[in-house]
Amino acid sequence: MNSDSLNGVEFLDSISSISKEEWNRISDPKSPFLEYDFLRSLEVSGCIGPSTSWIQKYCVLWKENRFSAMIPLFLKFDSYGEYIFDFQWAHFFTQAGLSYYPKGLVAIPFTPANGKRILHDESLTLKEVCSYLIPELIRYCEKQKLSGVHFLFLNKEESETLSEYGFVTRLSHQYHWINPGYSNFEDYLQAMKSKKRMQIKREREIVKSYGFEIKVLEGNEISKSDMNSIWSFYSDTHSRKWGSAYLNRKFFDSSFETFLDRIVLVLAYREGKAIAGTFNLRKGEFLYGRYWGCLEYYPHLHFECCFYQLIEYAIREKIKVFEAGAQGEHKFVRGFPAMPTYSSH
Repeated sequence: MNSDSLNGVEFLDSISSISKEEWNRISDPKSPFLEYDFLRSLEVSGCIGPSTSWIQKYCVLWKENRFSAMIPLFLKFDSYGEYIFDFQWAHFFTQAGLSYYPKGLVAIPFTPANGKRILHDESLTLKEVCSYLIPELIRYCEKQKLSGVHFLFLNKEESETLSEYGFVTRLSHQYHWINPGYSNFEDYLQAMKSKKRMQIKREREIVKSYGFEIKVLEGNEISKSDMNSIWSFYSDTHSRKWGSAYLNRKFFDSSFETFLDRIVLVLAYREGKAIAGTFNLRKGEFLYGRYWGCLEYYPHLHFECCFYQLIEYAIREKIKVFEAGAQGEHKFVRGFPAMPTYSSH
């Protein structure tokens, strides 16, 4: 890389400092989570920012006066909403009389989805970008007196490249559904052992007996009323389980207004009223399950809305990979093999 063509590195407080067109020009082709509208919705809703424990400091490289590379850095003051758990590390720091927070974090807020964490345009290679941005990133974190910097759910190539700068790779796993080219749901079932196949059929028959109307909606098929239902499910589930939610109503309103084309909903209706559903995002051949909720509990309805309806959708749409979120050994028996995930520290 010719250093004469570089204009330098900035740490930006807001995505609005870059145009949507320029930002998305270098976005991950497989993931919607580092696109302009998703991150902007997190900002304008107040889910991230100065009043939260996620303070954005996007590390940006300018080349020939053009936005050419970016690392989504956040200053973190706790470890919530990350899904790569480091609470023990924080405990050891405290025992040693040191402060673990604030720390530097390169991640997607509240989202355990895999993908690129070092974005750049085609004029640069990953190694070129890292040779300039990583030393600057480390210097910035040292200047801010952060305990360290951590990259979560990055891809293997990025993790291997960061090891050249002293980062240590932490290997974890998630359960992903991989489409080998199924023609229909029956093909998916036939790939399983008889016991598992019968279990899934039995679960679906039970859900069918409830008499729900279940719809998969995407893009312009989704109404504001549908999104209101999703918000109700999300807020109710999180308030019961954890006492508070990471996302707020304003985020869901903004998502409806700005990135509806990425949203896929599964909704279960009874007498015309949505009583359960999932919020998912899609980009091209990649589908990401994010949030599930229900107003009333029905056995196996979770599996129908979170897995089976979306697998049918993925087969129809020729989607290659369906990431259904963090954890969940119950996914393995439903055809989601364990796949490696990477973080670098």
